[in-house]
Amino acid sequence: MNLFGFLGLPVSFSVHAPQVDKLFYYIHYLMLALFVGWFCYFLYAIFRFRKSVNPKASYIGVQSHASSYIELAVAVVEIVILIGFALPLWSRLVDKFPAEKDATVIRVTAEQFAWNSRYPGKDGIFGKQDVKFLTTANPLGLDNSDPAGKDDITAPLNEIIVPLGKPVITYFTSKDVIHSFKMIPFRITQDCIPGLSIPLWFEPTQIGDYLINCAQLCGNSHYFMKGVFKVVTPEDYEKYMAEKSKAGGGNVSFE
Repeated sequence: MNLFGFLGLPVSFSVHAPQVDKLFYYIHYLMLALFVGWFCYFLYAIFRFRKSVNPKASYIGVQSHASSYIELAVAVVEIVILIGFALPLWSRLVDKFPAEKDATVIRVTAEQFAWNSRYPGKDGIFGKQDVKFLTTANPLGLDNSDPAGKDDITAPLNEIIVPLGKPVITYFTSKDVIHSFKMIPFRITQDCIPGLSIPLWFEPTQIGDYLINCAQLCGNSHYFMKGVFKVVTPEDYEKYMAEKSKAGGGNVSFE
């Protein structure tokens, strides 16, 4: 059991979540060591240089190089955490994306105060989008003349469904202000910024329904911006997609 087990970290249900938690622990071990060390030195200084023992101030200064050695040791530990743990984790999540053909690819569009998600059809290609096509009837600005988008599937509002056993690649953007897509059990948080399509990938490890939060204050109903992320069996996912395709991408909820 780790030293910070009493903190009761949330359950983790993604492949990379244990590495994120491990990095969290190492950083806090270092912070705890620094806190205890400086607090002990503070008590030592109060006792060692009390007025009754040192009635006259000394202007010579510290002659020992112990503080320099301690600072060097702290720097070495920080470098080890950065190079040995933080950078490899960052590199794996940012640079080493899985192939889209082996993943579930989703486009997530945030807006005040909801989450929209869209899947490519059997051709694996998303149809084009443009702000000039935005209307009440076409909230995602889909180009209906693009043949690649004819088989695209739009999920019900605030609902995302993926199969277990495959990586998930999501492309995030926003229609209005900056939002932030956050799912604690998967240890992921990604800003959704207007005008940008920002990729993120992760791989769930547990079937279930998970809460989607907005982690960026985005307006007076920010608290209301929630969704459900469903991880299902591959069989149930195929059934869901078949139903959605049959309905022409309409709002067919998975039960």
